Amino acid sequence: MPDYQNRRREMVEFQIAARGVRDPRVLEALRTVPREAFVPERLAELAYEDTPLPIDAEQTISQPYIVALMAEALELSPGDRVLEVGAGSGYAAAVLSRIVGEIWAIERHQVLAEQAARRLERLGYSNVHVVQGDGTLGLPEHAPFDAIVVAAGGPDVPPALVDQLAPGGRLVIPVGPDPRLQELVRIRKDDRGGFSREHLGGVRFVPLVGAQGHTQMGE
Repeated sequence: MPDYQNRRREMVEFQIAARGVRDPRVLEALRTVPREAFVPERLAELAYEDTPLPIDAEQTISQPYIVALMAEALELSPGDRVLEVGAGSGYAAAVLSRIVGEIWAIERHQVLAEQAARRLERLGYSNVHVVQGDGTLGLPEHAPFDAIVVAAGGPDVPPALVDQLAPGGRLVIPVGPDPRLQELVRIRKDDRGGFSREHLGGVRFVPLVGAQGHTQMGE
């Protein structure tokens, strides 16, 4: 039986902390969440490699470093309510759930939403709620959110997500006209409703498909 716990520690030390992620809560969450439980069984041996891995519906589970980078960029606090767009396997939501109070995760692929919900329930992540839907429209019925993270690349920031940020909220999202190459940006909403935008570097995500994202043809 592989020593996954030791592999997790090595992943955090050499792939994440060594590359500049410093938030101790993010690092501890990544030491805690069993990534091998969120990948296809045939790929479990690769769970702690520094790479994305394929999951169902032609989607991917992001490489651990990117999950950590985006979690740190959200500047999370223990009581935060967070929206994740693109739940995928549920791994990133599980990581975030160890840091904040409540996670709502939306996934447009029904099969992934159902799998993630079952997996998270089985593993005991009771503060994560997975729903199926168009993530570009957010979840207005559960807004406002202290932080929103988007795990797919859109042509620009969906206005619906900006509208659902609480005062002081942060939105981290990959954007760019190329569906396969984006810039990671962080949007901050101030207490008066104004916004600032920061660029955090180049990334590569699957396309964000939806009413305020890429069309199905761009996938």
